[in-house]
Amino acid sequence: MTIQYDVAVIGAGAAGMMCAAVAGQRGRKVVLIDHAEKLAEKIRISGGGRCNFTNLDAGPQNYLSDNPHFCRSALSRYTARDFIDLVKRYRIPFHEKHKGQLFCDDSAEDIIAMLKAECDLGHVAWRMPCKVAAIAKAGETFRIDTDAGDILAQSVVIASGGLSIPKIGASDLAYRIARQFDLKLVEPRPALVPLTFGAGEWQPFVPLAGIALEVEIETGEKKARGHFLEDLLFTHRGLSGPAVLQISSYWQPGAALTINLAPQEDLTEALLHAKANSKKNLANTLAQWLPARLAESWLQVQGMKGDARLADLPDKQLRQLGASLNAWRITPDGTEGYKKAEVTRGGIDTRELSQQSMMANKVPGLYFVGEAVDVTGWLGGYNFQWAWSSGVAAGQAA
Repeated sequence: MTIQYDVAVIGAGAAGMMCAAVAGQRGRKVVLIDHAEKLAEKIRISGGGRCNFTNLDAGPQNYLSDNPHFCRSALSRYTARDFIDLVKRYRIPFHEKHKGQLFCDDSAEDIIAMLKAECDLGHVAWRMPCKVAAIAKAGETFRIDTDAGDILAQSVVIASGGLSIPKIGASDLAYRIARQFDLKLVEPRPALVPLTFGAGEWQPFVPLAGIALEVEIETGEKKARGHFLEDLLFTHRGLSGPAVLQISSYWQPGAALTINLAPQEDLTEALLHAKANSKKNLANTLAQWLPARLAESWLQVQGMKGDARLADLPDKQLRQLGASLNAWRITPDGTEGYKKAEVTRGGIDTRELSQQSMMANKVPGLYFVGEAVDVTGWLGGYNFQWAWSSGVAAGQAA
């Protein structure tokens, strides 16, 4: 039996549930469709199971897009404070962890339950698990062919996400629908993802796996430049941790990273000063500013002996050592891919969409929200805020 709805939302994740709830509470007859067995798995696993649900500082400056001003409208009309008010209304306990990042005290399940309750307030109908085979438009009505029968809707909102974390059901549905309706895409690629290096180049650093320290990291130039002060983690295959996840969204294949391993110290000046005033050896001196294991391995890579007395070393060698640590240049050969990527960069070209409503300019009634769209936030709750803001924008219009 074919059922007619005002709005069909495809994808019951963060953006989809938010959109469905808002549309339903406006009095629209809404159906929410998702192919997964479990609801909102990406919310469930986020933030170590506690869901970093927004960031106090979320603004357009924290997002990447080929059309950087697009996100401004939605973010300004539904802010982090608006979502926090919703969380407080449901009496969900939360805390600020680091740099404006807000997490649930107990579990990400609290956020999922809240969104489900908001959908129920809007009398949203659920079709889950339910696979979408095709979408067609005839006149002003969309026909959605699903394995639970045909669904008719005046408006369709695509909230099916990107390609990241395929094991929890990521799909390219949004991109296929965009191509079907002749909408341009910005090439998708993994973002917020660990970076890898050639086995030969990385071999000297394998023993450092597990070491973490705060660094400055940058890549790119001018408007394409990314620069962060965050924690770096050495792994067996390459680099990870917040610093690398952040910079990975800016990194372009073939480009180098510049990493300052001691951002609070000019190591050239510090080493020259220590040479004149210390009887320590080189490894012990470096260990004042770096993890001891990193200091020892770094000296080996530089062909220097850790037990050499600082006072015996030429100034030129100390300058080279200091510069190598304050501006380590290394070129990744790739990323860990979608299986380890927290989000997908790229997606539906925002020039195809209305920044007020998220509707496709040349396909009235068709909307795209959340990660499917070419708007990618920094690590730290920004991508969830984009899900809430873009979902509300579409929910108010569809």
